[in-house]
Amino acid sequence: MKKTLLALAVMGALAGTASAQSNVTVYGVLDIALNVADNGASANSRTISLDNGTQLPSRIGFKGVEDLGGGLSASFQLENGFNSDSGAITQTGRLFGRQAWVGLNGAFGSVKFGRQWAPLFLALAEIDPFEVGLAGDASLMFGSGTYPLRTDNTVNYSLPAMNGLTGQVSYILGETPGSTSANRQYGVGLGYANGPINVQFGYHNANSTNTTVAPATVADAKHLLLGGVYDFGVVKAHLGYGDSTRDSTVAGSAVKDRNWMAGLSAPIGVGTLMFSYIRNNVRNVANADSTMLALGYSHALSKRTSVYTSYSHTSNEANAAMGGAAANGNDTSLFNVGIRHKF
Repeated sequence: MKKTLLALAVMGALAGTASAQSNVTVYGVLDIALNVADNGASANSRTISLDNGTQLPSRIGFKGVEDLGGGLSASFQLENGFNSDSGAITQTGRLFGRQAWVGLNGAFGSVKFGRQWAPLFLALAEIDPFEVGLAGDASLMFGSGTYPLRTDNTVNYSLPAMNGLTGQVSYILGETPGSTSANRQYGVGLGYANGPINVQFGYHNANSTNTTVAPATVADAKHLLLGGVYDFGVVKAHLGYGDSTRDSTVAGSAVKDRNWMAGLSAPIGVGTLMFSYIRNNVRNVANADSTMLALGYSHALSKRTSVYTSYSHTSNEANAAMGGAAANGNDTSLFNVGIRHKF
């Protein structure tokens, strides 16, 4: 009897040790909004819909860390995206289309392998007053809306945090037989956040992206971003600059964009008021510029639940069709009101 009790005590201690070394979290977001969109096609071009993820895309995920000893740990993240209005899987039907990676962490920083966020997109999210969400989502305008969100087959190295300085490098394998350059991509992100200052830099270089941009297929793409936020206490000032070049398979069809963003965000009680002005300038195409003005408000009902509303208007020149325009030269608008819950 004593031996049995001793054995149970030892097993319990071992189980407690294993539990202390490993930690897995289940989390998610449910976000749904009533949207009113006008693509500018005609007097009857307005669409009213119930849409998923207007402030934050709906998701369910699993993440964890295991202590390996000696200052080394293993980590992973699996994240599924779905439409809260229909229950359908997003990201072209991928089970874990939002995140799917495993990595090692230590004093050297961290190395992750799998499907991950692009450093350029993370930099933009840091400086956008709307945090790349709602009607003012800056990723819809920067680089004519061609910024990479996530990348497959990615090896990512992140520096350890050093007095507010962060940095990461991503290399995306093209996996093309006989070539190490075809479909290859790489990205860099650098940031400094200390006190009221947050400065971000991002760069992405992609070979043979095969993205269709009329009148041809994009062969190579380069995106650069520089921006920052300064917190004055009563209000935050947001500034951003982007430069993009998308080469084409057709001679003379390259597209060169420049972007400017100026915005404000201000706390109002338990809520946040947001405003932004974004200009997309196509340098080598006449009358192809676009301007977006956006205003939004998010109100926290608790630490996990918030309600929000936002509005944007995009003005397009004769050869531009940003903001979901039905055709070149159409101006568009988007209004939404919704609710978001984190768990």
